[in-house]
Amino acid sequence: MTQTPSPLQIIPVLSSADIKRDVAWYEKFTGFKYVFGDNGYVGLQRDHLEIHLQFHHDNEHDPVTPSVIKIFVSDIHQYVDEFVKLGTIKKDKLRMNTPWGTHEFGFYDLNRNAIFIVQDA
Repeated sequence: MTQTPSPLQIIPVLSSADIKRDVAWYEKFTGFKYVFGDNGYVGLQRDHLEIHLQFHHDNEHDPVTPSVIKIFVSDIHQYVDEFVKLGTIKKDKLRMNTPWGTHEFGFYDLNRNAIFIVQDA
């Protein structure tokens, strides 16, 4: 009998033009904390979530290419309150009952990576 493999986790890797600067930004504005790495590649964690940042020179041969990630949560209001307090967003960024069935807000990091915090409506 063959067992179907079961994925363990997925970790987004976001572009960074300045790892040190971006780690400080993520710690201050998102609650993600540095857990490992160097000036070229780092891992950040918050609760059971993990994201990685990878340095790029931001030139023709090694561009910083922004990505989009969505982090699904069970209580969007808790995160809105936290991110407003951190100065990451203004309260009016929260969109309730979107046409695609979510409550959500989003923001950009310093490399134009888009991060959305999402709750199923």
